[in-house]
Amino acid sequence: DAGQANHFAGVFQVAKRANWIPEDGRLEHVPFGLVQGEDGKKLKTRSGDTVRLRDLLDEAVERAEADLRRRLQEEERHEDESFIRHVAGTVGLAAVKYADLSQNRITNYQFSFDRMLALQGNTAPYLLYAVVRIAGIARKGGDLEAEAGMLQFSEPQEWALVRELLKFDAVIAEVEEELLPNRLCSYLFELSQAFNRFYDQVPVLKAEGKSLSSRLALCRLTADTLKSGLGLLGIATLERM
Repeated sequence: DAGQANHFAGVFQVAKRANWIPEDGRLEHVPFGLVQGEDGKKLKTRSGDTVRLRDLLDEAVERAEADLRRRLQEEERHEDESFIRHVAGTVGLAAVKYADLSQNRITNYQFSFDRMLALQGNTAPYLLYAVVRIAGIARKGGDLEAEAGMLQFSEPQEWALVRELLKFDAVIAEVEEELLPNRLCSYLFELSQAFNRFYDQVPVLKAEGKSLSSRLALCRLTADTLKSGLGLLGIATLERM
């Protein structure tokens, strides 16, 4: 964490003097803040012991499974056990990873299962659901792989989504230079928001001709970008949730 800065400064200095580091090599301590409980204190178990990552991940998966089973019951959907376990495992792990990486690494943050597993807000489930919505378009008959040719846009929601998609390369370069993965998380959240506004306000499958092919292309590009960005964060995506 940030308290180890002096230690690493000494290690780097010794390494350079020993000629272990090339002249053009870059060594940088990447400090991070503390993970706190909802009481604002360093995250501990009820007995005061250090919380093991394995236990956190197991609980995240269990909570994700409980949320999924409750949602399936409310929607009167039936899914087999393998689907439930796969989705719960993916969502649970993604939620913990994303909650950590979406914070500015130099600041402390409060750990909350309820916040990180929420389907709304800057969370992994929200981003995963955007990918799922696009996969749903394909299942409903939208050919996302069709050659679109010259794209044609007329709606402001389309242009807003295009502008977000064009930012991806610059965001990746910024993250690489500043070593701040939360910048990528913020971008993916904003991209998901732009897609959801587009999807909710602009007809896709009911469009015709050039509008249909252009909007399907936008959906495909959005899914590809979200999958690439989440992949860089070590987060797998889903076709259904």
